[in-house]
Amino acid sequence: MKNTLLDLNNHLFAQMERLSDEKLSKEKLEREIERSRAITGVSKSIVSNASLQLQALKLKAEHHGLSKNDMPNELLKNEQKLIRGGQ
Repeated sequence: MKNTLLDLNNHLFAQMERLSDEKLSKEKLEREIERSRAITGVSKSIVSNASLQLQALKLKAEHHGLSKNDMPNELLKNEQKLIRGGQ
């Protein structure tokens, strides 16, 4: 699996769009709400992990310096996607 934080952001917005669908029946809306709760839980873990990686990287940079080779692959992938316009 090669998902990035940018992909996570896209998934979260897609879920918001599904929740905003006024054509959903009550039952389907309830399923989407449950799905949203699950997605939110997993997302929080992913963001927390990324934050921990960033804190460790900052600590290393502060005490030992930093090179581009030290950048986490996830950050580099996001940087490349942003440069290409999110593709």
